[in-house]
Amino acid sequence: MAKDTKQHALSIGIVCFGSYGGSGVIATELGKALARNGHRVHFLSYQLPFRLQQSEFLENLFYHELEQFHYDALSAPMLGLELVAHITRMMKEEGMDIIHAHYIVPHAISAAFAKSVLPSSRTKLVTTMHGTDVTLVGKTKVFYELAQWALDQSDCTTAVSQWLADQGEKNFSLNERPRVIYNFVDCSRFRPGIRRIPRECFAPQGEKILLHVSNFRPVKRIRDVVAAFNKVRKEVHARLILVGDGPERPRAERLAARLGISDCITFLGKYPNIEDFYSIADALILASEYESFGMAALEAMACGVPVVGTQGSGLSEVVVHEKTGFLCPVGDIECLARSIITIFTDKELARKMGLAGRSRAQRLFNEREIVRQYTRLYYELLYGYTGDDILPETSADNLALD
Repeated sequence: MAKDTKQHALSIGIVCFGSYGGSGVIATELGKALARNGHRVHFLSYQLPFRLQQSEFLENLFYHELEQFHYDALSAPMLGLELVAHITRMMKEEGMDIIHAHYIVPHAISAAFAKSVLPSSRTKLVTTMHGTDVTLVGKTKVFYELAQWALDQSDCTTAVSQWLADQGEKNFSLNERPRVIYNFVDCSRFRPGIRRIPRECFAPQGEKILLHVSNFRPVKRIRDVVAAFNKVRKEVHARLILVGDGPERPRAERLAARLGISDCITFLGKYPNIEDFYSIADALILASEYESFGMAALEAMACGVPVVGTQGSGLSEVVVHEKTGFLCPVGDIECLARSIITIFTDKELARKMGLAGRSRAQRLFNEREIVRQYTRLYYELLYGYTGDDILPETSADNLALD
């Protein structure tokens, strides 16, 4: 007989990046939500996840910082082995029910090795694909065989969009299609009307504010953002705020200087309370080559901000073209610019898009629903529990039609 899952709290280990990217954000928010629901949650990362720094104190939430081993005779990097060792120790000492690895390389690989060290362990391994672990890093010659092995060893593989699940099936030999569980947003935190930062600090003359949020990796096409803004400002008084940091920032700064628009652009760097900037933005722009999901788009929508993004990837499952924003072909700077100008100059359209985006975030990507899907998955793996009272997954087909 299946256990009564409502009465049985789980011990869950979450292995994730602590940096600014989407995988670390959703892993941290998931862990915090699970802890609030009464489960014991252990985070393991190379650094304190930045979203965990803002967390309320919870007596059943723990953080384990990966200890780096130094020995003169071993000059080669040891981080992979250290991660395996720490996961193994955590499984033994904490009696983990679930190890949830966010990102295949190195987290799922290390967790799979840890499970092989303890073959009698009942711990289940869940691997969540987040993006470049599938489309770039995991399929390289260096990591492909290990990534494939880790996926084979996982008790369940999930993906954050149907598009990413397609990429997983394309790039790896999977026993079954990844289960799609979308990312979520805390709609009580990300909401319209937050005004902790005076808008006048960034738009003293009442200019429109265009916002971009990312990790500034090449796939984000930051220079397209700058180029599109250059076209926008020729027709509308506007400012561009870029939040985040990464390797493409210097090139974007040089382009802005070459175009003579540096005075209209703020490169803010990393900022923990990003909702402060969504609240003063008139539109969000994502010019990415592809987005496995588009966490920034979802957060903007929750704050009632229209989104201008690119077609053909997971972002199309989040943003509804001409309803919550606009989607343009990748690299089409003219389309990006015209879409932004339309939002900036049509106040009623912008208002309707903002309301539609907020409604979509609340109904389809809310924290309670998505955390419930993950919790159901954990219990299914451990106890075979498939109670009808647990909500089914939201399908991408329904999302697209909504």
